[in-house]
Amino acid sequence: MLCPVCRHDNFEGEDYCENCGADLAAGDAPASAMEFEGLLLGKHLEALVGAATFVDPGTSAHVALERMHREGLDCLLVVSDGRLVGIFTERDGVLKVGGRRAEAFDVRDVMTPDPVVLRKDDTLAVAINKMAVGGFRHIPVMDGDMPVGVVAARDVFRHFLEVLG
Repeated sequence: MLCPVCRHDNFEGEDYCENCGADLAAGDAPASAMEFEGLLLGKHLEALVGAATFVDPGTSAHVALERMHREGLDCLLVVSDGRLVGIFTERDGVLKVGGRRAEAFDVRDVMTPDPVVLRKDDTLAVAINKMAVGGFRHIPVMDGDMPVGVVAARDVFRHFLEVLG
């Protein structure tokens, strides 16, 4: 067994390195996978949720796109009477409006209606699953019936980078 400190080759089963005295007993005990998974995937979304920006379904797609560009936003949550009715993303703008006059459309015409949502107490694992299965890059996060933010794929990757460092 190689000593993790000095790399001396010790006999298998030794408790201490005969070269430097380092503890070898803990070196061959694998770290709990659950601890690592919990740190990586068990985090609740509350800590990763980005601020939500809302828009009315009757807003012109042109106005919505200008706002997104001006404020550096990737998506807008479409809310009517205090209820989430859709999400309007950059992808919606490109695929559904691109090459046409954006003034001719309202957000309701080009949004993704009834989006898949997450709850603020869901874990990162749930978010990744929903993103992968649905092919989403942005998912609204709800606190009860109220949208409170958005989790984006970049938030997930940023968290991975922080943990895996």
